[in-house]
Amino acid sequence: MSELERWEARYSQPGYWFGTAPNAFLKSKADLIREKSGGTALSIADGEGRNGVWLAEQGLDVLAVDFSPTALEKSRKLAGERGATLRTEQADLASWSWPREEFDVVVGIFFQFATPEQRPGFFTGIKQALRPGGLLLMQNYRAEQLQYRTGGPSDIERLYTRALLQEAFGDFSALEIKEYDGMMSEGSGHAGMSALIDLVGRK
Repeated sequence: MSELERWEARYSQPGYWFGTAPNAFLKSKADLIREKSGGTALSIADGEGRNGVWLAEQGLDVLAVDFSPTALEKSRKLAGERGATLRTEQADLASWSWPREEFDVVVGIFFQFATPEQRPGFFTGIKQALRPGGLLLMQNYRAEQLQYRTGGPSDIERLYTRALLQEAFGDFSALEIKEYDGMMSEGSGHAGMSALIDLVGRK
């Protein structure tokens, strides 16, 4: 089964795999996000829309990108139910033509499907897509997540470290990275104690 087939099967199930509420880390940065109200946002690997729809509710023009057509169909349904406007694009981020300085906010929540070979291209694309002064918000799993097994990949090479993120985004004008263990409750996909790493950056 391919990666796309695996996610299509998961998203084809009734309900929302990761729930419909926004990621808690993302929501905790609402004040920073509202500073960009009226601007543009890119939510990468947005899945079924829980984060993209919430960003739109904060007054942003949001483009949600995912490679699963089923997930994007559900995200549009969620946006309609909540009265939000959400632009969607089906794309494989490994071969996507990243826009240049188009977004005031870029959000990447648990996008850990990239191989180590693909990841530098993703990080370069994120930096390219942000406007100068733009806000980057990311939450992902650390290697210690393999001990918890409450979500995320089982391949340690797809998990993130502080050094990895500092190398990728150390040239930002401001960068804050936080490592901690915390309880997750995001549908059936992320549930239980988890090893997390958060990034807040400004280009």
